[in-house]
Amino acid sequence: MMLEARNLTKRFHIGEREISVLDQINFAVAPGEFVAINGKSGSGKTTLLTLLSGLDTPTSGRIFVQEKDITQWSEDRLAPLRNRTFGFVFQSFHLVPSLTAMENVIFPAELCGDPEAENKGKKLLGHVGLLQRSDNYPSQLSGGEKQRIAICRAIINDPRIIFADEPTGNLDSVNGELVLELLLKLHRTRETTLLMVTHNQKIAEMADRMVTLEDGHIIADSC
Repeated sequence: MMLEARNLTKRFHIGEREISVLDQINFAVAPGEFVAINGKSGSGKTTLLTLLSGLDTPTSGRIFVQEKDITQWSEDRLAPLRNRTFGFVFQSFHLVPSLTAMENVIFPAELCGDPEAENKGKKLLGHVGLLQRSDNYPSQLSGGEKQRIAICRAIINDPRIIFADEPTGNLDSVNGELVLELLLKLHRTRETTLLMVTHNQKIAEMADRMVTLEDGHIIADSC
């Protein structure tokens, strides 16, 4: 399996109250699979994604990536995993405002010391039709352009898994469709495993599997 969660649980404490966000989640994702995670607001979708991607730690349970238990890994071990094996696309883009479009795209590759970082960045920007925007800063880009830049950044190191959290949520319908088509094309051509949190039922139905959360539990897992 590419990714597996075993008895994954996440609880938070607010004062003396304990809030259970996820409770005993079990599921596995095969290499190259597209899994949509949906459910109502507050069902635990984003929390599940942050746990699976190593951005947060579970209260209990285990997370396996390519058969390796990463649950107790230190930040020093997780950082290269997140940079090389994972790619991230967020609803709010998370571009660095002081970096140009090109600099945002190639940043993960430069962290790896990749001498081809700039050439790869140019190819990716050309692929998404934004090479002419290379020197623009995020404040000079539209929402759709920012998200395409974010996708280029997510895939520059050729990750095995892409985690996408409501990637079309802040976009209008036209740009949303463009971004979705780009993610699906990358998933198919690169055989990248894709986990996408979405509240959009139409998008969820395009996936190989649709996992539905409710009150921190998986209530449906269908192909």
